[in-house]
Amino acid sequence: MPDTSPVALVTGGAIRVGRAISLGLGEAGYDVLVHYRSSSGPAEEVRERLRGMGRRCVLASADLGAPDEVAGLARTLENEFSRLDLLVNSAASFESTHILDTDAEEWNAILDVNTRAPHLLVRALEPMLRRSGGSVVNIADHMGLRPWVRYGAHSVSKAALIHLSRIQARALAPEVRVNAVAPGLVLPPDHLSEEALREEVEATLLKRAGTPQDVVEAVLYLARASFVTGQLLVVDGGGTTLE
Repeated sequence: MPDTSPVALVTGGAIRVGRAISLGLGEAGYDVLVHYRSSSGPAEEVRERLRGMGRRCVLASADLGAPDEVAGLARTLENEFSRLDLLVNSAASFESTHILDTDAEEWNAILDVNTRAPHLLVRALEPMLRRSGGSVVNIADHMGLRPWVRYGAHSVSKAALIHLSRIQARALAPEVRVNAVAPGLVLPPDHLSEEALREEVEATLLKRAGTPQDVVEAVLYLARASFVTGQLLVVDGGGTTLE
């Protein structure tokens, strides 16, 4: 009997929020293709965790800033699985360069990964998504809704990803749904000082940080919400309502 388990591809699925999404999807019954760039050790750990749940997991390394490697990732998915039910574009380049210090090379590198790669993957995997009536969840960022000067290119790339999600939703309807999640403070960067962390927490309505699990729950909701497409789900403790 053929395996009818739903299949998900999670980019950046070996570390940080992507890791939580990969594991959360495994717990929800998905087989998962976990993409990573250089985090082979963490990727192996995720594979072992998913196998321990009785799920199938395939690992694939690719530089999403290179179009040929994005195409290779899509081919790996097609070769390894007969279907694709959920594409989660979670991989991101997160640079804290001041916008006035961002040169053309860094600008292109950030937008190539954060905005162009989700477009190219959706374009390449469109036939599989349509066949399964699947969905796409793009992981944006609350910075895509705010004019952050010291994360300028990152913020622009995520604002573009939010709008790209709406465009993809129109282009792929009615067979495929496309939505986005904009996390706030759910997993602080390693370099964030305690003082800066306190300021971030105070800038939320709930006066606390979230967790990667909050993003997992948002992704699972959007994957299951059959009458929701072209929408942005902000998971930031109400921070963006204070601006």
